[in-house]
Amino acid sequence: MDWTMYIYKTIFLVIILLVTLLVAMYSTYGERKVAAFMQDRLGPNRAGIFGLLQPIADGIKMFMKEEIIPLSANKKMFILGPSIAMTTALLTGVVIPWGGTLTIFGHEFPMQIADLNIGILYVFAMVSIGVYGIMLGGWASNNKYALLGSIRAASQMISYELAMGMSIIALILTTGTLSLHEIVDQQQGMHWNVFYQPLGFLIFIICAFAETNRAPFDLPECETELIGGYHTEYSSMKLGFYLFAEYVNMFISSAVIVTLYFGGYHMPFIDHIGLSGNVATLLGTFFFFIKVFFMIFLFMWVRWTLPRFRYDQLMNLGWKGLMPLAIFNILATGVFYYFTELT
Repeated sequence: MDWTMYIYKTIFLVIILLVTLLVAMYSTYGERKVAAFMQDRLGPNRAGIFGLLQPIADGIKMFMKEEIIPLSANKKMFILGPSIAMTTALLTGVVIPWGGTLTIFGHEFPMQIADLNIGILYVFAMVSIGVYGIMLGGWASNNKYALLGSIRAASQMISYELAMGMSIIALILTTGTLSLHEIVDQQQGMHWNVFYQPLGFLIFIICAFAETNRAPFDLPECETELIGGYHTEYSSMKLGFYLFAEYVNMFISSAVIVTLYFGGYHMPFIDHIGLSGNVATLLGTFFFFIKVFFMIFLFMWVRWTLPRFRYDQLMNLGWKGLMPLAIFNILATGVFYYFTELT
């Protein structure tokens, strides 16, 4: 790799980081606008035109809040918890192919920070590490309510990670690769995996709701039952990191869903338009974000439509509902491709 590629990767990494933070920041604004629309309200409308400066006002407020660390808390672990939650949320985006290939001064640059041949495994590794951020936050607070909230969060995330992983096994049987870039390339021309793995997609997206602690799976942050869940003792930007990581995870989860099941940056009927080069690449990236924004809207739509599950209902769905369905999907996919190869 020459120096031009190092410079490009560094610049692209910074751009993706800033875009992720910007999208997550304005997802908080979009969340309140969607909720207001569904409840026949206006939503934020005072800070700037149409309330567009509301996320900035919220950020300033979080920075200005008094930072309190309980005397009985484990200070190092207390600080490490939200740091892990935020870091793992941001690191997941490095393997996502955000677009095709750009040609700049005769050099070709892929719009992907790291094209790992085990990209799916990397995504699951980051997701599994994120559990530690939540668990540490509850344990280090030395508060029984926070500890109970972190235990519920960890058990929920681990349970749904299993079903999510099994849904991906069926997708790997279909695509024959672990590389996210190769999975996207195989979906060119409307050969989206959602058409070949509809049950796997349904299981994956339900698990994504649970992994991001979004309603109706927001038991770890259930204010009415556990005060504030695992971040009860947090304030200022440490609390902000936990809350902001949820929206970063929602954006990254939406990008992963689009990459795995909805063709990534490939556009329908692009071959008939006759576009090529950088124009086609940038247009593909634009369509990629359109798909991602639709998935984010779906996350918000579900939150303000469905009621919260009881904890026993949540665990029953994960272990007695999604796990058997995921196993059945693996077996059905394996049998289908076995007989397909025979014929």
